[in-house]
Amino acid sequence: MIKILVIDDERAIRNALKDILEFEKYQVDTAENGSQALEKIQSETYDVIFSDIKMPQMDGLELLQHIVDKGVETPVVMISGHGNIETAVESIRKGAYDFIEKPIDLNRLLVVVRNALDKKTLVAETKKLKKKIDKQYEMIGESLPIQHLRAMIERVAPTDARILITGDNGTGKEVVARQVYQQSHRVQMPFVEVNCAAIPSELIESELFGHEKGAFTSAIRSRVGKFEQADNGTIFLDEIGDMSLSAQAKVLRCLQENVISPVGSDKNIKIDVRIIAATNKDLRKEIENGNFREDLFHRLNVIPIHVPSLHERIDDIPLLVNYFTEIICQEQGIALKRFDDSAMEVLREQPWRGNIRELRNVVERLIILGDNDILGETVTMYI
Repeated sequence: MIKILVIDDERAIRNALKDILEFEKYQVDTAENGSQALEKIQSETYDVIFSDIKMPQMDGLELLQHIVDKGVETPVVMISGHGNIETAVESIRKGAYDFIEKPIDLNRLLVVVRNALDKKTLVAETKKLKKKIDKQYEMIGESLPIQHLRAMIERVAPTDARILITGDNGTGKEVVARQVYQQSHRVQMPFVEVNCAAIPSELIESELFGHEKGAFTSAIRSRVGKFEQADNGTIFLDEIGDMSLSAQAKVLRCLQENVISPVGSDKNIKIDVRIIAATNKDLRKEIENGNFREDLFHRLNVIPIHVPSLHERIDDIPLLVNYFTEIICQEQGIALKRFDDSAMEVLREQPWRGNIRELRNVVERLIILGDNDILGETVTMYI
């Protein structure tokens, strides 16, 4: 049942709103002043709050400030018989969802309720999705290499220093990049990921910097590039060792001048982007072979972070296996399974050339193909 709180010092208005909303099958509580409303808000959970602005003792804007300060995320709609643009703007600026004037139009009231409920649902779904994403990029492990990695991330994340993440395929370089982002002051701004190895060399400049309509044959409309999308946020250039030399030159200019030029344009766009790059290649060897610019390497390699391979952190395998088991069983709709000590020992002895990515795939295979709820050393037949 959707629950609404109506706050107004005039009994007639409280009762009128209560009757209208209850006719629409909403459950309605009322309060005659801000203090009474605060008590109800602290003890009950509401889906929408309507509050008059002009009230004795505590007016609506003061009440709104208390609601915001307490972290209550319920949409608050302000009501006033003295409506003007300044009051409405002040209400929205302080955190109100919307503003309606007296006498209240019935249709307007019901539309505001529906929109506020939609917003509350959207906020809840966004939080759920963000929590799922955050869990997806959780760093699992307590081994010494992982402790050192966490300590490094905690030190550099709050800064804007550029970071170059190195490590073998499947070690979790993207997880490190996400951890840096989540602990940075740019966390509320965009995180834009670019897989440089997955984009054809002839398209990567357009992908990174955008293009103008007609810049090349298939450019039927202008396009905003990844750097501009990440403005004020973070861009993650994964597999940067596979970037073409021409694109490297443009990235270098971006790092030097904090400007980009879309393909086919002579205008410069000022940007403010934190750059995190990652590669599984030895860039110093790539420089020797003429495949990577040395000046770009030094621009990116301000803070080098090396992600250890799984064979360097064998003690983390049981934690990783249990973590993946819980996630996979949930995703597949399977009753939670468990790996016994003998199975764990088998897994610890594997070479894991594909690192954590390979381990996760093997765990998923064992969960799906294993006949028992407790998996033992017979897992060897499926590895």
